[in-house]
Amino acid sequence: MKGDSVAEGAITGALSGYRIVDLTGVVLGPYATQILGDYGADVIKIEPPAGDIMRHAGPMRHAGMGHIFINTNRNKRSVVLDLTKPSERAVLLKLCECADVLTYNIRPASMARLGLDFATLHALNPRLIVCGAYGYSQGGPYEDLPAYDDLIQGMACIPWLMTQSGSPEPRYVPATFADRVTALNMVHAVMAALLARDKKGGTGQGQHVEVPMFECLLQFVLGEHLGGETWQPPIANAAGDTMGHSRMLAPNRKPYQTL
Repeated sequence: MKGDSVAEGAITGALSGYRIVDLTGVVLGPYATQILGDYGADVIKIEPPAGDIMRHAGPMRHAGMGHIFINTNRNKRSVVLDLTKPSERAVLLKLCECADVLTYNIRPASMARLGLDFATLHALNPRLIVCGAYGYSQGGPYEDLPAYDDLIQGMACIPWLMTQSGSPEPRYVPATFADRVTALNMVHAVMAALLARDKKGGTGQGQHVEVPMFECLLQFVLGEHLGGETWQPPIANAAGDTMGHSRMLAPNRKPYQTL
């Protein structure tokens, strides 16, 4: 519109000018960085020589371009690096020198074995925000357990909740529910870290941000289903239960065919 304070064609995303080095794969991390790219960030996706494994999950029109991969990786540039080779790891570190954010979704111990722990990255670029998304919070009792979407849904009692709402047997949500809930938390965690660094009076420094799948999904579920266990001693509802939200678990809470 003429007279606007922003010139025609000059509108950019809120994260325009920020660069994100994306070490993530499968769904959790790529979905988060895709959204950050939607907001205008320059996302550089780092893949191993074999590529992100979701490249090979069909259907696909072209080899290595599976439907899930192309639906979680728009708005990104791609670089192939074998981080087990010192010369190629050096390329990654060079990228990190001028990046704002690095994201990863492997265990922190694996990052450390690659020489990519936060202390090393922070010394290289004190403004770099490092965001790790993985199964369980480090320092907690489950930190070394394996994790992927179905396991985390199980740990958060999603299959049991299905039976409580009328399913004849335990079931998972038929989507990468834990991955995508965690990814959304990852997006706002990265943006909060950028704000903490860059706002007036901000720290000017990067930080290590942890976004664990289990804790993200559990708080999502318990927002409704913690029920009377919110208090100690617990409070029982009319049915005598101390957990669960009766409306959400009602067997008749389902779609009905209409004319």
